[in-house]
Amino acid sequence: MEPVILVLIEVLIVIGFSRLLGLGCRWIKQPLVIGEIIAGIMLGPSLFGLIAPDLATALFPATTIPFLNVLSQVGLIFFMFLIGLELNPKYLSGQLEVAVLISHVSILVPFSLGTLLAVVLYPLVSDASVSFTAFSLFMGAAMSITAFPVLARIITENNLQGTRLGTLALTCAAVDDVTAWCVLALAIAVAHTNNMAGAVPTILYSLVYITLMVTVGRWLLKRVASFYERQGRLSQVVLAWIYMGVVASALVTELIGIHLIFGAFLLGAVMPKNEGLVREIAQKTEDFILIFLLPVFFAISGLRTQIGLLNNLNLWLLCAAVVGVAIIGKYFGTYIAARVSGIDNREASALGWLMNTRGLTELIVLNIGLNLGVISPLLFTMLVIMALVTTFMTSPLLEWTYPKHLIKLDLVEPETEAGIVDAETTYRILVPVSNPSTQKGLLQLAVAIAGSRFQPAVVHPLSLIELEEYVFDSTPDEANRLIQERRYRLEQLIQTLEPSAVRSYVHPIVRITNKIARATVEIAELDQADLIMVDGIIQLLVKPLGWASRSNFSTAPVDVAVFCRTWRRALRKFVSALFCQYP
Repeated sequence: MEPVILVLIEVLIVIGFSRLLGLGCRWIKQPLVIGEIIAGIMLGPSLFGLIAPDLATALFPATTIPFLNVLSQVGLIFFMFLIGLELNPKYLSGQLEVAVLISHVSILVPFSLGTLLAVVLYPLVSDASVSFTAFSLFMGAAMSITAFPVLARIITENNLQGTRLGTLALTCAAVDDVTAWCVLALAIAVAHTNNMAGAVPTILYSLVYITLMVTVGRWLLKRVASFYERQGRLSQVVLAWIYMGVVASALVTELIGIHLIFGAFLLGAVMPKNEGLVREIAQKTEDFILIFLLPVFFAISGLRTQIGLLNNLNLWLLCAAVVGVAIIGKYFGTYIAARVSGIDNREASALGWLMNTRGLTELIVLNIGLNLGVISPLLFTMLVIMALVTTFMTSPLLEWTYPKHLIKLDLVEPETEAGIVDAETTYRILVPVSNPSTQKGLLQLAVAIAGSRFQPAVVHPLSLIELEEYVFDSTPDEANRLIQERRYRLEQLIQTLEPSAVRSYVHPIVRITNKIARATVEIAELDQADLIMVDGIIQLLVKPLGWASRSNFSTAPVDVAVFCRTWRRALRKFVSALFCQYP
């Protein structure tokens, strides 16, 4: 079979399977990247190659791996550009001194523990062709990294972007990102020469190039931003120049002797953070990169991961030690520094779990180490397992440490719906609103019900926003923009309600979520709602609530009313109620 045809078949399998497992992970409230990493591992020798070796060899022969590797490297370059683009200086504006202390301690402690672990691992999983200096630097970098994109996604999905914890975590992660990439660049420079002295020219060249990018490069990019502001749109010609700049910058850092990804990241980092320009670049770039090219990178990583190499108890104990050192170093380094900085116990603990997120960023580090021969396939497998475990545990441990009912108590700017009236004496109606333009009738009915009661009442129009997948659409700034837009539309809807006196007790709630039906029930519990009013039977069977909503609403601890505008809808509602058993 022609290599091109075979590569296209491989890409088809990789995209479909990674998307399927990614959606499964989203269902259990895990980052999409977890499913994509697992999909890559399952397609490799750890599962597919184990149960069907002949078919695995036929579908993923060694001759096609270089083609997949080229695709993955292109995807990686532009992904790092997006990460740099996402790194907004605004994240460094709040609690910077505290964040710098916490971030550097959260790097120093796991880096030191990783270096000590390298003393044990070096004679067991490495050889004399790799210098201990390069090996220990890579181990330290692998232990101390934090995945900024995944962390930003977790913060946004938990609606933490307006809290002290979320703001501090973003600042710490931004500082951590810059420091960790510098450490990794040093490790790559040492790996190329096998000693620290030989890496000095590479370090000097890198510093010169960084200086040029921060000065001349930023000046040129400001002219691009000015042109965008005049035109009001990003033309294909300008986007082509930006993409050429990404590739050229990546080539320069590769020639210097560090790695392609640093040049791409640097160009994104120095790009002027014009809100419209950044959004348009990201929107034009990320869909193809995230959907088509990054899954190929996960597949390459999966083909390199050989869990079968851990074939005895001692190796599994060694793997457990790697995972344990990574968790302990990152968590306690962050926790202790946070407590010393005056942060209370709960927030310090939650910050420790957030900074323990590694995800895709860790895989990038590991693949670089494997390509350079600094880490062996066995150690690569152990560290991939570590990346999966530490990323998987973040969301549940964060929710355990920092439960949702405490989040709104820590808002930097309290939301308009918080603290309106005493929940114990107020009748609360929650009204899910998917489209403010078409659901005035439902809200008007809720207001009429609230106004007919003898006790004080409040109506909460609830609008839940489902974000696109990680990178720009998941950034707290973009999430806040979407929230403000949706809140403005709800306020406009409220101003149309009659009589005008009722508007004073209608207070909108806008949240980010990845599961609308489940979030509706959770918010009803947290806000102690007495009634949920849903707009029509169609909302219960199709988007945005979906089939899964029926089980969620049937177990809701509050009354659920279905508003139907016609007798036909009322009949459908009755039939559905027989099956769904709404309270």
